[in-house]
Amino acid sequence: MSKSHVMSFVVGAASVGAGLLLMGVPAPKPSPVEPSPRPAIPERSTPSEAPALDSPAPARSPDLPLESGEEESFSYDPIDLESELIEPVPDVETFFEDFLEEDYHEDLVTLGERLFHDPRLSSDNTLSCASCHDLRYGGIDRAVTATGVNGQIGPINTPTVFNAAFNVLQFWDGRAANLEEQADGPPNAPGEMASNWDEITAKLAKDADLVSQLVKAFPKEDFSNGIDPEHLLTAIGEFERTLITPNSPFDRYLKGDDRAVSREAKEGYQLFKDVGCIECHNGTAVGGGSLQVLGRRRSYFKEHAAGVNLGRFNVTGEDEDRYRFKVPSLRNIALTAPYLHDGTQQSLQDVVRVMGAVQLDVDLSDAQVERLVAFLESLTGEYRGMSLDSIQNIENLPSHEPQTEDSE
Repeated sequence: MSKSHVMSFVVGAASVGAGLLLMGVPAPKPSPVEPSPRPAIPERSTPSEAPALDSPAPARSPDLPLESGEEESFSYDPIDLESELIEPVPDVETFFEDFLEEDYHEDLVTLGERLFHDPRLSSDNTLSCASCHDLRYGGIDRAVTATGVNGQIGPINTPTVFNAAFNVLQFWDGRAANLEEQADGPPNAPGEMASNWDEITAKLAKDADLVSQLVKAFPKEDFSNGIDPEHLLTAIGEFERTLITPNSPFDRYLKGDDRAVSREAKEGYQLFKDVGCIECHNGTAVGGGSLQVLGRRRSYFKEHAAGVNLGRFNVTGEDEDRYRFKVPSLRNIALTAPYLHDGTQQSLQDVVRVMGAVQLDVDLSDAQVERLVAFLESLTGEYRGMSLDSIQNIENLPSHEPQTEDSE
């Protein structure tokens, strides 16, 4: 089996039980990061490969066709956390200690947050990572496609940076193995930040305060000869690992709070499982664990597609990867319109209908769409102890210190 084929796996079918391998949580690294002080540049392993299913299980409609005048009825099964294919998002400290098996390094995260918001990473000092991944707006730019320096309009929709730590690969086409590799892309891309690391490090080296932060974050390193871009990427990647969003209403429901979500959301979750959405959207991130062909059951591209629409094919050159894209996380999806890699779907209702048709060969009724959207809306989590709904338009976000159950 080729490597590209392995990475195009699906991670389950709606009918499988609790023994199915769940995706969505990065595999532990071969060796944990040493306790403070942190090594200069820790090694990051790519997520472990999972077995591919040659023929994904067909989706099934939960209801027979209705007779004339008959109303749809919905029900749901009780939650059994041991067998559910979706897991709650942990708090930041638990994520670092139990999932990543490393210490949370305050100085490194603080530096990474500063760099994430630093426009000097762009050639004209106008764009930062946060320009496209605005943490106040679900980690996106709310545009159909991204805008680079000098107003250049990019070819693809900006994916959210929230919960990207759970992705098996980064970018829509999976060309980056981890967050550090992803962070290396935009600063060097002519259509995005249009800079290079020599230019960037020369600017940053003149900032005595930033250099002092580098020394605190990497106490074993000598910066007398300049700044190594790898240190910058390590810090940005580590900050982005803190961008996880626990304590959504649905997470509280999974943990036993029956009142956390509405009956419509519960029925929507049951429908989500019954029609087959959970085949690809599972695990902690409710997605992010596989790459799938867009138009698996019905054609999505009306004509022969080219450019970024080729997806993973642009990385591997393999015909089986044509139109294959990373399955996005559904966490906080109510805040991240427009949807899909091309940004063509403006509402949750629209994208639910499209995906039901082209991926599952299911024509969803209005009532089914309503319940699926209610479930998706229950996936909006918290960042730094505040719901992502409530931090929109806040000028200054609260402290970067990790939120834990004990501190809430």
